[in-house]
Amino acid sequence: MTPQDIDTFFATLQASNPHPASELEYASVFELLTAVLLSAQATDVGANEATRARSVAAPTPQRLLALGTEGVEAYVRTIGLYRTKTKHLLETCRLLIERHGGEVPRDRAALEALPGVGRKTANVILNVAFGEPTLAVDTHVFRVSNRTGLAPGKNPLAVELKLLERVPRKYLDDAHHWLILHGRYVCLARMPQCGRCAVVATCDFFKSLPDAARPPPGEPAPNPRALRKAGTAP
Repeated sequence: MTPQDIDTFFATLQASNPHPASELEYASVFELLTAVLLSAQATDVGANEATRARSVAAPTPQRLLALGTEGVEAYVRTIGLYRTKTKHLLETCRLLIERHGGEVPRDRAALEALPGVGRKTANVILNVAFGEPTLAVDTHVFRVSNRTGLAPGKNPLAVELKLLERVPRKYLDDAHHWLILHGRYVCLARMPQCGRCAVVATCDFFKSLPDAARPPPGEPAPNPRALRKAGTAP
């Protein structure tokens, strides 16, 4: 993808969604942190259901810690890996209270020192809660970045660094949301919805398709994996 294509790509996404936002529900930075921890290997819908109920009973680290293991598990039991996540939540609350006065730190190293918080989660908190120009690379961002040619990379860190290098600064604050939403609802893993994609003209994958494989408006593209096996796409 050329620099001009990249600018057009984000300008188009911005025009269709000027103020993108996380689909996780939260009313504070602490609630955002707990929601992101719960959403790992789960859906935002599932995380929101657990967060909605839990936030009423325990909206602060102090009150969540006071619930104890059984109390927290009662709220997050429907989430995958709920026992591990309960342990991480409680230990995170303890560290927030002991080290940060009960507040979520605005510092990458301090965030990544919390249980269950890696680079991706830290990037989400820094970007969504504090407005930092970071880019969290989840499965959707990774797929869109590689498929479109926006920022190809073999692993999430490589993609993240290339995105930070290539995405114009004027789009960087919201790029994370645009890419996630595009991957979640349009650039699907198995059946990318090229026929209704607003940025298809800038996409390396679409440009690589033979004319016969290009879908008409409103239709999905062929499965990319099947095309690769057939040798008709990179």
